[in-house]
Amino acid sequence: MQLMSSIQNKLHEIKNSLPESITLVAVSKTKPIADLMEAYTTGQRVFGENKIQEMTDKWEAMPKDIQWHMIGHVQTNKVKYMAPYVSLIHAVDSIKLLKEINKQAIKNNRTINCLLQIKIAEEDSKFGLDKDRAIELLNSDTFKAFKNVKVIGLMGMATNTDNQKQIATEFDFIHTFYQDLTKVYPEFTTLSIGMSGDYPLAVERGSTMVRVGSKIFGERIYK
Repeated sequence: MQLMSSIQNKLHEIKNSLPESITLVAVSKTKPIADLMEAYTTGQRVFGENKIQEMTDKWEAMPKDIQWHMIGHVQTNKVKYMAPYVSLIHAVDSIKLLKEINKQAIKNNRTINCLLQIKIAEEDSKFGLDKDRAIELLNSDTFKAFKNVKVIGLMGMATNTDNQKQIATEFDFIHTFYQDLTKVYPEFTTLSIGMSGDYPLAVERGSTMVRVGSKIFGERIYK
C-alpha cells in the first residue's frame, strides 16, 4: 500500500472537515505541476490560479478533466488566453471586464461562468464592487445583452486580520447580500468566501465554495 504524501494527507483532512455541499478550490499558484498531480491523484479536480499565463501552462500540461478557476484580479487583455478552457472567473469587478469575457467566450463558442467580486474588506488593496455598483451592473441593459457570460454568484475576500469577529461580520454582510440576490437571480448558486486562514468561519457563515492553498500545498514560493 502506497503511503500518502503530506499534500494528500492535508487534502484528505480538509475534505473530511467540509460538508459535501462545499466546493473546495485547491489554490495552486506558484506550485509545480508535480504538487498539483499529487492532489489530482487524491481526487481533487478543481484548481485555482491567480496568473493567467501560469494557469494556461498548467492547463496545457495536465489532465483535461480539471476545472480551472481564475481567482486573481484579471486584466482585460489577458482574457483571451484562458477563454478556451476556464471554468469559473471569481474576481469580476467591472462591466468592461464582463464585456471582454463575453467577447472571448463568443469566439470560443462557450458560455463562461463568473462571480462578481464584492469588496467586504477594509483594506484598500482589495478589489471589488460595493453593493450599489453590483446591483447597478446586474440591472444594466449592457449586462442583460451579454449571451456568453453567466454570473452565478459572488466572491469576497475578508480583511487580513486575526480579529475573528470582524471577519465574521464581513462574511455575514456578503452572505446576506448573496441571499437577497438569489431571490431575484435563481442562477446564483455560488458564494466563494473563505481561504486557508478563515475557511471554517466562512463555511459557518454560508459559503458554498472555499479557496484553500497554503493549508494544502504549504507556503507559496515566489521567485
